[in-house]
Amino acid sequence: MREDTTAGQAKGSKGMSREQLLALPVAVDLDTGNRALGLGRSMGYELAKRGQYPCKVLRLGNAYRVVTADLLALLGLAA
Repeated sequence: MREDTTAGQAKGSKGMSREQLLALPVAVDLDTGNRALGLGRSMGYELAKRGQYPCKVLRLGNAYRVVTADLLALLGLAA
């Protein structure tokens, strides 16, 4: 039986492919940033709340947004 894949990644995989990362908009929600960095949801939100998230995070009302340019630079994918 063949395993389902999405954009070159196995179903259920936590990370993101290079193609998925490069296709992200200017800012993404914290869950997407966590997924790109391989962080769990609780740990990502705790780091953002403490101001210790590994890249720039914007607080917009009750929502956190991760700046994609900083995320890509952290992952070594900056253009």
